[in-house]
Amino acid sequence: MKQTIALASLILMATITAWIPAAQAAGLADVQDFRVEAKESRDKQIPILVLFMSESCPYCEQALKEFLLPMQRDPEYDNKVILRQVQIGSKDKLIDFNGKLTSQTVFARANKVWAVPTVVLFDSKGQVLTQIVGLLTLDFYQAYLDIAINESQEKIKAAAK
Repeated sequence: MKQTIALASLILMATITAWIPAAQAAGLADVQDFRVEAKESRDKQIPILVLFMSESCPYCEQALKEFLLPMQRDPEYDNKVILRQVQIGSKDKLIDFNGKLTSQTVFARANKVWAVPTVVLFDSKGQVLTQIVGLLTLDFYQAYLDIAINESQEKIKAAAK
């Protein structure tokens, strides 16, 4: 009996432990303070990719799960791009690139984001480098993201010269 309880406890703990990373990987990190991302962007000379999304948007979930979360887990992207998300309907506070306290909704509107999913790549000063509106052809969406990241990197490097 003790062995059965111990085995059941072990299986339960293994299940919970396996579930925790999956639950934490539900999305990209929400932006709290763009000054933090801006510093990393400046230091590494890489763009900040922000997925503007809505919780009720199935296309946003698809872009997130099929493309952006795998990019986040791929070490190849660690020195290419900073990945974050903003909920366009959220009143959660964030600090913008200028150090101004605002909300995710107001930040999205200030950047003229009206449709979701929208991917915007920013430089360290908060300037828009590239934008992808909608979940375009799925077969090519990863290529669209990679092209946008590469073009953004080139713009950042050219501005630094």
